[in-house]
Amino acid sequence: MFSINNLSVQFNGDYLFEDVSFIINRRDRVGLVGKNGAGKTTMMRIITKQMEPEAGQVVMPSSGTVGYLPQEMKLRSTKTVLDETFLAFTEANDLEKRIDKYTNELIERTDYESDSYHKLAEKLADANERFALIGGGTQQARAEKVLLGLGFEHQDFKRSMSEFSGGWQMRVELAKILLQNPDLLLLDEPTNHLDIESIQWLEGFLQDYSGAVVLISHDRAFLDNITKRTIEISKGKIYDYKANYSTYEILREERLEQELAQFSNQQKEIAQIERFITRFRAKATKAKQVQSRVKLLEKMDKIEVDEMDNSAIHFRFNLAPPSGKVVLEANQIGKKYGVKTVLENLEFSIARGEKVAFVGRNGEGKTTLSRIIIGDLDHTGTYKLGHNVVIGYYAQNQTELLDGEKTVFETLDDAAVGDIRPRIRGILGGFLFQGDDVDKKVKVLSGGEKSRLAIAKLLLSPVNLLVLDEPTNHLDMRSKDILKSALLQFQGTIILVSHDRDFLQGLSTRVFEFKNRKIKEFIGDIYDFIESRNIQALSDLEMAKKVSSTQQSSSDSDNKVNWERKKELEREQRKLQTQINKCETRISEIENQIKRAEEIISNPSQSPAEFNNDNFYKNYNDLKAELKTREKEWEEMHMKMEEMEG
Repeated sequence: MFSINNLSVQFNGDYLFEDVSFIINRRDRVGLVGKNGAGKTTMMRIITKQMEPEAGQVVMPSSGTVGYLPQEMKLRSTKTVLDETFLAFTEANDLEKRIDKYTNELIERTDYESDSYHKLAEKLADANERFALIGGGTQQARAEKVLLGLGFEHQDFKRSMSEFSGGWQMRVELAKILLQNPDLLLLDEPTNHLDIESIQWLEGFLQDYSGAVVLISHDRAFLDNITKRTIEISKGKIYDYKANYSTYEILREERLEQELAQFSNQQKEIAQIERFITRFRAKATKAKQVQSRVKLLEKMDKIEVDEMDNSAIHFRFNLAPPSGKVVLEANQIGKKYGVKTVLENLEFSIARGEKVAFVGRNGEGKTTLSRIIIGDLDHTGTYKLGHNVVIGYYAQNQTELLDGEKTVFETLDDAAVGDIRPRIRGILGGFLFQGDDVDKKVKVLSGGEKSRLAIAKLLLSPVNLLVLDEPTNHLDMRSKDILKSALLQFQGTIILVSHDRDFLQGLSTRVFEFKNRKIKEFIGDIYDFIESRNIQALSDLEMAKKVSSTQQSSSDSDNKVNWERKKELEREQRKLQTQINKCETRISEIENQIKRAEEIISNPSQSPAEFNNDNFYKNYNDLKAELKTREKEWEEMHMKMEEMEG
């Protein structure tokens, strides 16, 4: 158990957090959230002793260990990937040396009955016991398993770290921390450098992890799949919710509504007290009452409200004229960098209005194909843009192309054309640039603010084909929601490179998976693709089993396997039907209870005691919410049953 007690930290005279306390238990899965600058990273640095608070302390078990992955690191290793990863096993390596030392000493000694001999034997036994406990002797297998899960290939293990990009080197740092198996794992934006497959592998690893995990992430799906608790840092305080991120968002909105009501009531009370003080300050007969109210104001614990941000995009795109029916047609597209072939003989076409997601491991050619499409790279093969296609492109380094000396307003004003120019301030407001923000120089903006500005600038252009390469990098949850809302309104064609599943959901109608210099097409949303990949993996496994069975047994054995599969499927169908029946029963119960409640609402005098119960409307709303959830479950189970029967 790790205990954070009464921590206080100030920056520039304001409290980042003041007198905050919470406990991290052994198997906790915590999402640490808050606005940019709220203090999330600072909290992690304090827990890891990299920073001292002004007040308070972090109490941890005497033998407790902490692993911390920051967002960015300066990496200069020239070791091989495997040798660098092996640095994670410091304790195991030290124990191996001690075991060898104790063993050699015992071999050379003959004083078997002496106390010193027995103490040395005990040290050897303790070292062997600890070595076995931490998985000594399995370092190679464990290291390879984690590296493969994070996207490396076997042939990468002997390559120098210097051959890899910063993102791939960060994967090695993540692997080292996971292999150290600390009691508390602190990960600050761990998915920034990962692709979808690696993120899913990391989710599985963290779900089964033996210690506690605290995450900072702007990936909603990642947080929802791992965390069961959310700690929000806001206005110097913390709010602790026993819920994943999506549920926390709902609970937070309810809390803010309550706080707003309390704030409003307190402001009325303060105004009333101030009126009394102003009115009777000069009257000697009221001096005592006036002083009493002055002290009351001084002692009053003022309520601060963290206002809900309900801003949203409210503009229509200044679209170019519609493109032809076929937006892009590629034939035998290929690309080499030196002797390395990245893409080979790609053939595909994209129709007007399609939303295509490019997914796959980093380095498989997603950005390369994006740059070929916009005409930024030479290549083999041919591709043809359709009639009247106008392209807008967002590169991964798009923020670096902004002019740092311009203001936020000037950046958009210089790029805007046509009737959209009068609406620049409204558009900036939609991208969370309000008030004095529009007069800030670009060079003083944060990474997330620059990303929002670059996206807003791009969306001003009259285009009908958007090519977006990792547009959500550096964006927080709210900013991603704003961008997604804007793209959902876009009437043209979109090609989107991203590893953010929640962002892609609903935006993609087709998925291109990049693998082994080729692309494979999937029709549907990103989650349709993920589900098909899981099914395909299972099919591959079954195929492998079938081949092995063919090699070892006769066709009779194959028939037996098929019969067993059929029986297993029937058992699963019976189990699912039981769940459907239970769900239908509960739906019927809820509908009856809702009907009863609505009868009371329409005629309260029939059941005044029930109607006047403080929890009546809460229970009524809870029933409606549960009915919606149960109906969705019922629908999903029926779809699954139809798939089984099919």
